[in-house]
Amino acid sequence: MTQTVHSKTLIIGAGSMGLATADYLASAGEDSIQVLDAHSPPHDQGAHHGETRLIRLAYGEGSGYVPLALRALKRWRELERDTGESLFAPTGVLNLGPASAPFIRQVEASARRYDLPLDEMDGVAATERWPGWQLDDSMRGGFESRAGVLRVERIIDCWRRRVACSPGVTLTTGTAITRIRHRDDGRFEAGCDDGRRFVADRVLASTGQHLAPLLAPLGIELPLTRVRKTFAWFKADSRYLPQRFPGFSLTDDELGIYYGFPDIDGAGFKIGRHDSGQPLDPGEPMAPFGDHSDDLVELRRVIDRYLPGVGALHRGAVCQYIRTPDEHFLIDEPLPGLIVAGGFSGHGFKFASALGESLGQWLVTGEAASALAGFGLARLSA
Repeated sequence: MTQTVHSKTLIIGAGSMGLATADYLASAGEDSIQVLDAHSPPHDQGAHHGETRLIRLAYGEGSGYVPLALRALKRWRELERDTGESLFAPTGVLNLGPASAPFIRQVEASARRYDLPLDEMDGVAATERWPGWQLDDSMRGGFESRAGVLRVERIIDCWRRRVACSPGVTLTTGTAITRIRHRDDGRFEAGCDDGRRFVADRVLASTGQHLAPLLAPLGIELPLTRVRKTFAWFKADSRYLPQRFPGFSLTDDELGIYYGFPDIDGAGFKIGRHDSGQPLDPGEPMAPFGDHSDDLVELRRVIDRYLPGVGALHRGAVCQYIRTPDEHFLIDEPLPGLIVAGGFSGHGFKFASALGESLGQWLVTGEAASALAGFGLARLSA
């Protein structure tokens, strides 16, 4: 007999945004919430593995993100307080690049607009302050003392444990949704290949690489591109300990855009490339780190140019970005009662605590928060 599960709210995808939303709904006392994931979070099949993520406030991708970042940091601190877990490392974040780089100019503009603390300096001054850098006066830096590092897998685990304790929320893992339909009664039905069906009044679909193909049969075309990305940890000397070296974002006109972390919890110095990458189809296997000739080479070039105390490779890993054409998020309600959240383009996790709150409120009230207004689908088809 085919199993059919009914609920008021269905969350498809228990990754960063799905679990953040479920956690908010649980804390608000909502009930009849079904959460599904094809795997068992935390896992390495989405966008929440790799131990750490930066949270920046003077946002170089646009000042419109700043209120969301401030709200997110407040909620990360609340999650730490409520769970007793160490989830945020206040390392600060140094934004580096040529003075002419649009990213650096936007960091400075965001700080001015929202009166955020930002220590501005040239590359020589940055090297004096953090000897792990090797910079000249062609580079400009903006240091955010309130920014830092999120321990991403710990956060996912915290949300999962809290959701598991909620009587109103059911998390079902190992459940890959392969189709969704809008029923004549206005509800939505999601189905698995094993015959299980899940019916709900309202749905949040946040399934990463599977979001576009899942919704295409509903006539919803999402312009999302899946890209293979790499990052790695390296052995490093004591200059790269968290008390001596900040997280960073680095723009180099020749080498590209990079991000990195001090040696946290003995894991090693971590660095990855934000731009570039190899396009992949949804479901296509990702080649492991090292299979592409540039995987290590492009990281090594940055290290050799700027980071004199970073040594041999410790280990490398792969991840994926789901990108929109403009690299801003895609959050919308393309059908009444169906909310989609995706296309976070490699910079979404830092906002997950605040976005989970906004998405949860949207599911309950039917009204989208003004903070999400700029992320609609219409901008991508204009």
